[in-house]
Formats: sequence, C-alpha cells, structure tokens
Amino acid sequence: MSLPPIVVFDLDGTLAETAPDIMRVLNLILVREGLSALPLERARELVGAGARALIERGFKASGRALDGETLERLFQDFLALYAEDTASNSHLFDGVLDALDTLAADGYALAVCTNKPILHTRLILAHFGITERFAAVAGRDSFPFFKPDPRHLTLTIEAAKADPRRAVMIGDSRTDIATARSAGIPSICVPFGYCDAPIETLEPDFVIQHFDELPQAVERALGLAPVRP
Repeated sequence: MSLPPIVVFDLDGTLAETAPDIMRVLNLILVREGLSALPLERARELVGAGARALIERGFKASGRALDGETLERLFQDFLALYAEDTASNSHLFDGVLDALDTLAADGYALAVCTNKPILHTRLILAHFGITERFAAVAGRDSFPFFKPDPRHLTLTIEAAKADPRRAVMIGDSRTDIATARSAGIPSICVPFGYCDAPIETLEPDFVIQHFDELPQAVERALGLAPVRP
C-alpha cells in the first residue's frame, strides 16, 4: 500500500494566533524582574525563534542584557508558567478547521512540526480539540534536530508514515522556508504570522492570504489532483 501525501504545519503564527499567551507569560517574567510589560504589538518582532530568544529579545527591548545563567533560569520559569495556561487567549486562524477537513477528505496525512516544546504543543492542540487530526506531532525536543535542520521535518514525515516525495510545509517564517528548502520540500506561507520581514520577500513557493486557499495551493505545490481514498 502506497504512503499518503502529507501536509506539515508549523504551529505558532501558522495554525494559531498564540502570541497573546506567549507575550502574557513573557510580561509576567519582565514585571517580576522589575521591568515594564511590553505591548502585544511587539510580538511580531519578538516571537518566532523559541522561548530563549523571546526572553533575550524581551529584555533587550527593555534595555537590560542577560547573562547565560540568568537566561537559563528565566527560560525554565517561562516553560513552567506557560504550561499552566498555554492557550486561554489564543485562537485558531480563520478557516483552519475547514482546511484540515478538506485536506483529510482529499487523502492527505496531516502533521505538526514546530520549534515549540512538545509539552506546550500538545497542550495547545488539546485545548483546540485538534490533536487527533494529526498523524504525527513533533516539537523542538522530539528529535535530536529542530528547524531549520531539515531532519526535523523529514523525521516528522517519517513518524506520520507518509510519503516524503509528496510533502509540503506550511509556515509563517524564514525558519519554515529554510527548513523546507533544505529538505527539498515545497513551502506555503501565510503572511499574518510571526516573521521579521514581509513573507513574500523570503520567497516561499506560495503565499496564501486565507486558509480557504490552502487545499488548492497544496495541489499546485505538489502537482497533484486530489488524492481521494
């Protein structure tokens, strides 16, 4: 029996608007350390490279540098605080559920490949009730490799028991594009996520403005007609 084609999704800024909760936890730490909270509008420049980078960027934006020991302590604090409430202020982007339904009905396996720790990833997916839609879920700590290492993506595809020759990566950042490109897999990006530059300037294979466009973009990216069971 042939392996199914697969659509692999990033999480933060791709499937879900998670910045409100990420920034809430960052601000808890900033205020506790005697600094002012940062506005949600700063999320695009701060979020997207992992919790350590987030904390470093948050303190730099507040005018304070961090030594390695303090950064590690705050990183562990962040992980614990975030696990207590990962998604109460977060939401799936409009059209995500319908797009997942359509892709699944057309015979695609679905997976998540994110640099968020697997604990928080699973908590968020469970909060939205979509865990069972994915044949594989991989976080930053699921394998010895993480994005932009292409093995993070290829091992996720392998875990989903899908065809790496008929795979596409859906993301919102230069990391997602670089990972897919290194793996020889086409990328489709959304422009409303967490990226430090307009996503079109980073030259993904396709850009969609709404998840309604995703099934057709996947077909174009893979050169496939719908693969119905």
